[in-house]
Amino acid sequence: MQAIGTWKGGYETSLEDDHAHVVTVDLPIDEGGKSAGPSALDLALLSLAGCISTIFTVVAEKRRVTFTGLNVALEAERPKGARTITRVRGTLRVRTKATLADVETALRLTLKTCPVGVIFEQARIPVEVTPIVMPAVPPPGSAAAVR
Repeated sequence: MQAIGTWKGGYETSLEDDHAHVVTVDLPIDEGGKSAGPSALDLALLSLAGCISTIFTVVAEKRRVTFTGLNVALEAERPKGARTITRVRGTLRVRTKATLADVETALRLTLKTCPVGVIFEQARIPVEVTPIVMPAVPPPGSAAAVR
């Protein structure tokens, strides 16, 4: 794994990994940036959401928990004056025929093995994610998206 950060001016930095993926980070306007991208701390939270989604998919597949929709929504707490995030809470909404117990088990295993989640755990930042099971087939006339 490799990361290269190239300063673009102000608080903006272009980040590139060793697969040629590029992400821009910047501070929000109210902190002096141009908001050209998420802040590095926002990116950490986004990485956690992406990791939970990816690892849940892997775990669910292994446990034969099929689903047709998945949404991870996280909110980080950063009290005024705190140097970093102090807690993360959120939901994992999954459209499935599986039982809540099966989804809870897959989520528990996900949170235990998600590499980004392990970083949060080692930093002693609690991560609490509540599973919500949605009907496998949306009711007639409703939006199919899982939100």
